[in-house]
Amino acid sequence: MTRESSASPLIFGGDAQSPRAALPVLPPLALYIHIPWCVRKCPYCDFNSHTASPVLPEEAYVEALLADLDQDLHAVYGRELSSIFFGGGTPSLFSAQALGRLLKGVEQRIAFASDIEITLEANPGTFEQDKFVAYRKLGINRLSIGIQSFQQEKLQALGRIHNGDEAVRAAGMARQAGFDNFNLDLMHGLPDQSLDDALADLRTAIALKPTHLSWYQLTLEPNTVFWNQPPTLPEDDTLWDIQEAGQALLAEHGYAQYEVSAYALPGRPARHNLNYWSFGDFIGIGAGAHGKLSHPDGRIVRTWKTRLPKDYLNPAKSFKAGEKALGNDEMPFEFLMNALRLTEGVESRLYPERTGMTLESLAEGRREAEQSGLLQVEPSRLVATTRGQLFLNDLLQKFLT
Repeated sequence: MTRESSASPLIFGGDAQSPRAALPVLPPLALYIHIPWCVRKCPYCDFNSHTASPVLPEEAYVEALLADLDQDLHAVYGRELSSIFFGGGTPSLFSAQALGRLLKGVEQRIAFASDIEITLEANPGTFEQDKFVAYRKLGINRLSIGIQSFQQEKLQALGRIHNGDEAVRAAGMARQAGFDNFNLDLMHGLPDQSLDDALADLRTAIALKPTHLSWYQLTLEPNTVFWNQPPTLPEDDTLWDIQEAGQALLAEHGYAQYEVSAYALPGRPARHNLNYWSFGDFIGIGAGAHGKLSHPDGRIVRTWKTRLPKDYLNPAKSFKAGEKALGNDEMPFEFLMNALRLTEGVESRLYPERTGMTLESLAEGRREAEQSGLLQVEPSRLVATTRGQLFLNDLLQKFLT
């Protein structure tokens, strides 16, 4: 495939053109690859996903992804990838042959760290033992399996295509395929869900011995079926009971909460997601993918790609839909909206290292947040209090200018 480079203008936000200190060291670099197709669109899903046709355009999409990556290479010359994440949609709909061609093409363009983490999202309804053995042989070394629930009535309410038995089998098949590092994605606060229902799901997940659990509350998002036809969700008191009891159960079994909805066994947090939350860099390729790249002169640029698969695959259209340099006035919020999701926050020194801004630029918002009991009074770290974690939006408002 041949395609002209994007001619999208650089959009400056706020006082983006004001001088900012050069970055002493560039942050780790990751790659996000978006595969936008799934078997069926779930009623709660607001991601850029589209129902797959019987035959996926694997070859054309892989070529487009590599051509998309080629256009971003000038900004990451000489750097190496610390992680790769295949997200979607359902990336496991793609064959091992297609993903193999893609990974080979990526490695020919950017060096891989010796201990690179490569994660593939998969759903139980797409598990095939031979296919996942082949994925593991490609170097994919981590899975994220979209379970959501093990209870049939809850799965039906969520529009999922698998049943509880298939979900259990998927975890076993992952291990048999050679994956000793995998995440289970589980929701709570589901339609008509009781405390006992939620804890039963969590106990079943824990029994499967994943190294990581993403356990988060169902929310109703705009532009979804659930937003327009909302189901009956548990009362606030029940939601609070589920949250408290679930966190205690996870801690009892050795899963430490390190982010608002992420729990991991020792040494097993998701490296790719930690990079997001600590304001690391990432290239985003694929339909609707977002990226964020730092430059030695202090510029930090966010990019986003053409959203619809048919447009992304159209040689007459640009891969890049837009880009924006972050302004000095935006930097506190941009950095903290990720860092403060981490239960232990980040070291204060990371702010000037990753943004080129001084710690003094946070002083006013920091003082207000500390006085409100939302931010811990801890000079060497930026970390939310327990209350701040619960009211993260209120905390972040302190840093808006």
